Amino acid sequence: MLFGKKTAAEKRVAFREELATGRLLQFPGAYAPIVSLVIEEQGFDGVYISGAALSAELGLPDIGLTTLTEVSQRGRQISRVTDLPALIDIDTGFGEPISAARSVQEFEELGLAGCHLEDQVNPKRCGHLDNKSIVPVAEMTMKLRAASDAKKDTNFLLMARTDARASEGLSAAIDRCKAYIDAGADAIFPEALQGWEEYEKVREAIDVPLLANLTEFGKTPLLNKTELEELGYNIAIYPVTSLRLSMKAVEDGFAAIKHQGTQKEIVDRMQTRARLYELINYEDYNKFDKDIFNFGTDGHGGE
Repeated sequence: MLFGKKTAAEKRVAFREELATGRLLQFPGAYAPIVSLVIEEQGFDGVYISGAALSAELGLPDIGLTTLTEVSQRGRQISRVTDLPALIDIDTGFGEPISAARSVQEFEELGLAGCHLEDQVNPKRCGHLDNKSIVPVAEMTMKLRAASDAKKDTNFLLMARTDARASEGLSAAIDRCKAYIDAGADAIFPEALQGWEEYEKVREAIDVPLLANLTEFGKTPLLNKTELEELGYNIAIYPVTSLRLSMKAVEDGFAAIKHQGTQKEIVDRMQTRARLYELINYEDYNKFDKDIFNFGTDGHGGE
């Protein structure tokens, strides 16, 4: 009720087993716990927790301003309510190699199924913007080794993200991926690939699970599930989709209220109270109260 039914360890095992099947796993983005409930209800494979979405929800640009505390606690809040595995974006690891190691241990303790660590210079930039700066390979591999060694649960997925495609080219990005795997990365996130051929080349060169980032308004084509499965990719994320859908609805709704002076004309566009209560399992909490307070002592329930 308060938490999902599966333990964090069980979710990690299930995640690893599903990755081993070779089928494409779809992980929509959740910027809040209630969104992860919808993702699970819709039958998706997992939940993705985007650094860009969390930054935006705080009213901040995605340039590394969020802290380990902010991101880890929101990650816990989102992952605890669902039985789906949650994969979280930890940007550049919140510091040097020792900080990256601490970050992995924090996220593991808080119930996440995995994270991805990127090779940008801090302060980072959104992966689909230009003029990104990349750290030397040696610096990134040190972070990955530290993060890998810090894991207590071998099923916690450590993914390396490279943003090198934009600044160094595809071949250099692939070389980085190979070095990152040697340093301990369990999976690879090649950011901002620019077409089917590039997806194919990365898949041909890399033999660990690969993630495709299907963010809207970016450099990557919005390939569908069948296409990504044909290409041999293992995870598809839709990182900011839920936030974009929500914020467009909020903007349009408030504009209507401002213009018309009432919300009467947009009530049919809102989630009903009954649907909200269904989603958050309100009746289970109500039943809990009735079961607890029916024993007739201290003035609670009974005769």
